[in-house]
Amino acid sequence: QVQLVESGGGLVQAGGSLRLSCAASGRTFSANAMGWFRQAPGKEREFVAAINWSGRRIDYADSVKGRFTISRDNAKNTGFLQMNSLKPEDTAGYYCAARLGGNYAYDARSYDYWGQGTQVTVSS
Repeated sequence: QVQLVESGGGLVQAGGSLRLSCAASGRTFSANAMGWFRQAPGKEREFVAAINWSGRRIDYADSVKGRFTISRDNAKNTGFLQMNSLKPEDTAGYYCAARLGGNYAYDARSYDYWGQGTQVTVSS
């Protein structure tokens, strides 16, 4: 089992920044890929960013590329999502997820463990 707890969400003005954290406990965090997803009211959960177990492979959704940065600190069992130049359309619940096997995927159904989510609201 892997337990994931997100933090760092909040209310920010457009153009601002937030840094989300995902603290992991339980099964060895460093063996898992990590992804960030988001879900706005009335919409499906969508892929935001992902990082493989070592941190050497990373990918982003086109909508956040150049503005968001995913990273991880395996020594601290923590993942991060740095979000800059935030836009109102980034408003959503943000969820981190862990995928066994070390390699990430773009489909939320491929992830094995999920956090409870943290809300990000960007005002215009």
